[in-house]
Amino acid sequence: MFVSYLILTLLCFQTAVLARPGGESIGCDDYLGSDKVIDKCGICGGDNTACKVVSGVFKHTLTNLGYHKIVEIPEGATKINITEMSKSNNYLALRSRSGRSIINGNWAIDRPGRYEGGGTMFTYKRPNEISSTAGESFLADGPTNEVLDVYMIHQQPNPGIHYEYIIPGDNVISPQLLAHRRPGEPLNGQLGMPESTNQEDEDLHRETDTLTGQSAGTFPVIQPGRFSSHQPENQVPAVQPPRQNREYNWKQTGKTECTTTCGKGSQYPVFHCVNRITHEEVSESYCDSSTKPIPEEEACNLFPCPAFWDIGEWSECSKTCGLGMQHRQILCRQMYANRTLTVQQYRCHHLEKPETTSTCQLKICSEWQIRTEWTSCSVPCGVGQRTRDVKCVSNLGDIVDDEECNMKLRPNDIENCDMGPCAKSWFLTEWSDRCSAECGDGVRTRSVVCMTNHVSSLPLEGCGNNRPSETTPCNNGPCAGKVEWFAGAWTQCSTECGSGTQQREVICVRKTEGNFDVLNPYECSYLEKPPSQQSCYLKPCGSKWFHTEWSTCSKSCEGGFRVREVRCLSDDMIASTQCDPQLKPEEKEPCNTQDCIPEIDENCKDKYYNCNVVVQARLCVYTYYKTACCASCTRVANRQSGFLGRR
Repeated sequence: MFVSYLILTLLCFQTAVLARPGGESIGCDDYLGSDKVIDKCGICGGDNTACKVVSGVFKHTLTNLGYHKIVEIPEGATKINITEMSKSNNYLALRSRSGRSIINGNWAIDRPGRYEGGGTMFTYKRPNEISSTAGESFLADGPTNEVLDVYMIHQQPNPGIHYEYIIPGDNVISPQLLAHRRPGEPLNGQLGMPESTNQEDEDLHRETDTLTGQSAGTFPVIQPGRFSSHQPENQVPAVQPPRQNREYNWKQTGKTECTTTCGKGSQYPVFHCVNRITHEEVSESYCDSSTKPIPEEEACNLFPCPAFWDIGEWSECSKTCGLGMQHRQILCRQMYANRTLTVQQYRCHHLEKPETTSTCQLKICSEWQIRTEWTSCSVPCGVGQRTRDVKCVSNLGDIVDDEECNMKLRPNDIENCDMGPCAKSWFLTEWSDRCSAECGDGVRTRSVVCMTNHVSSLPLEGCGNNRPSETTPCNNGPCAGKVEWFAGAWTQCSTECGSGTQQREVICVRKTEGNFDVLNPYECSYLEKPPSQQSCYLKPCGSKWFHTEWSTCSKSCEGGFRVREVRCLSDDMIASTQCDPQLKPEEKEPCNTQDCIPEIDENCKDKYYNCNVVVQARLCVYTYYKTACCASCTRVANRQSGFLGRR
């Protein structure tokens, strides 16, 4: 009885220490009152400064189906996060360096849940909502006690895998050792010094074994199993009170149904209140609810479920149009112990194996059609361009976007054309209207420039030495008067813009009444002679738009177009960018917009209702189908040639 009292006293003391008013708690070093906690990298009492965050994104482009290694998780890693950056048909997988599969190994896709591996618990998430775009993920707090490898089961383009974990820095004690060691246990092969001395720890064990006395020092928390399992011989068992003879009692009357029909399920015993004598079931109110047994889970239907084919999702079609291929994974699976396992395929031989490959066709490919002939060259001489109409046409004959056709096979719709060398000529303006002298001899002027006879090229040299004259003589009649220098009127400026020259006639005359007599110049030599030439500047030169003649129309009916070349030239006939864009003449305009008159052949009809199939299969090249499906084949031929009727 005294021994029992000692045990009770010691346990009460321990409880009082654990719940003392000071609010002291157990630290990560297993000592009461210690404030030490484990930091991010698993170090007891650490301040996170020794933690090293490792993160990155796996973005490699993969080609082969199957397992591809992504990243290695080292031993001691914490706060592990492996996340697929967007939803895909790929799967993440995890296995140990020893080869043990933890999640999604051996071509077996596990259900989302919690899986133990590497000394920690991994949470596997796979969002399955239709509207969700989130990918798969592995999450674990760690730390790991071995190296783990993360893989991706590749089935479609990799959306990117983000990985992140924390590891201790250099010269840091392993978090597994520090977090789980006891005071006084060896640390990395050497004896560490705990906060309480070895003597105090030994005193605790001695006091626990002998059940006498209390320690006055720091009192470590007593862990389960720290007391000796040996019960003293002089300990007296507690006396149980006599059991009352009750009329009603709880009795097991059966079990619940097994949760599964195979592969290991669970069930629970069912207890009812019954009469102790008649064993008849009565209301539960007759029995003491505090004494009702707690049902414990029992395993049931432990035999494996029949094997079945686990069918994966089809991959994307290998081609966006036309005949392609798609693939899927087929595995023989079997349910056992609440886990689906991959087994040998012979176990599924009683079932027909689904196909792993299949042909697919999203739509019939569109094709390029040349709708018009080449237009006339844009210039009558030299190098120009010509165009034609090229369209992407669906199998139904409708014009669709160019992206629907193979751009690598698109026929050219524009090309250069060489119309031969252009002849060079002298280009002249008209003679000026005014003579340079009001009376007597004067001159009239004009502008002369060497150019090709078409403005598709810039002015060139090579017109020859026979340059036309820029002046011509003129005479407005005799002049009269006293002896003096007579200066005629200035001619027009030799240029319409920019710097030029003007001339005038200066003569010595004797003016009489109503007449002027021309004298020799020496007669006026004593007089200052006026200048006969001066510079002139009318206005700044500006650029102007020049254009060629219109080309011939690209079509004779139903709307074609014609083109011409337009260039901006400065006053010295060189290319310029100073012309007003709003005044630029049109380079292209519609023509021949009248309707074409189709030639109707009453004998050209379709003899079958499904002639569109003949057109799609391109059978119109054969005489039989061309006759049997005359109307359909003729329409296709007209579209391909660019003619809708007789041109």
